[in-house]
Amino acid sequence: MSDRRAWLVRRLSVGVLQIAGVLALVFLLTEALPGDAAVALAGDHPDPERIARIRETMNLDEPAAERLAQWAAGLLTGDLGTSLVSGRPVTGYLTAGLGPTLVLAALTMALLVPVAVGLGVLAARREGGRTDRLISTATLAVYAVPEFALGVLLVVVFALQLGRLPPTAVGHGSDPLAEPAVLVLPVLVLLARPVCSISRLVRAGMIDALAAPYSAQARRYGVPAGRVRWAHALPNALAPAAQQLARTLDWLLGGVIVVETLFVIQGLGTILMDAVAARDIPVIQGLAVVFGTLTVLLNLGADLVARHFAPRTGAAA
Repeated sequence: MSDRRAWLVRRLSVGVLQIAGVLALVFLLTEALPGDAAVALAGDHPDPERIARIRETMNLDEPAAERLAQWAAGLLTGDLGTSLVSGRPVTGYLTAGLGPTLVLAALTMALLVPVAVGLGVLAARREGGRTDRLISTATLAVYAVPEFALGVLLVVVFALQLGRLPPTAVGHGSDPLAEPAVLVLPVLVLLARPVCSISRLVRAGMIDALAAPYSAQARRYGVPAGRVRWAHALPNALAPAAQQLARTLDWLLGGVIVVETLFVIQGLGTILMDAVAARDIPVIQGLAVVFGTLTVLLNLGADLVARHFAPRTGAAA
């Protein structure tokens, strides 16, 4: 077995163990929630019969180990459970919320690469100059602002004071593409931090690449400056930013929850927060497993990207 294949097998095995750990952790954390879930779900004036029915539905009278085994077996067959509040399958919540979440994530990633790379190259081209200082200061300042605070600030400025954009998705339907203006502020919030981090990595990589011997040799042979910058320096400058770009997808999972809740977009993040407020355990568990599994898979993808660009580093990991 080649080193590459052996490394891939080891990394996939670790990924499977991580997913198993996510399943166990999600179950244990929901088990550790304070109070009796059956009593909480029974309402303000619960009666013993309703509490008993809820306990039977949730199998709360069975040992935790048996409930974990039954839940894991259902997950393997694609059964994420049934909502205790609405009676709908949890997969139905996934179907309903996946569209808006994917739209937000796709728009963010589509804009992230050209904006971050463009800012990084522009700053490196003017290293030490006014443009470089301006971009570096702005990216550092924006990166320090939490997503929630940045979202509130953008709403105050562009929605309340200027009246240019809607503050939330309330009243604009469940399809965000039907009213594109609703997406502007959420996408700006999601773009802010990854653009700052990736552009700074691209800037540092471009400065090193432009100072490298192969760039100097190309200039001595009369290669135009633009070709040296884009064809020779940029591909090498992107290597350190590639893994960060892959991990940005991982970060988007958490960012989407905050942004969807702030702007009342009916995606997976909002559904998860509503389920937490309603103590809807099966929905919480199902969505948490989905988010956790995606996080593991995206980190695996990031490791594969890092291995591609730096195989010796990946082999040593």
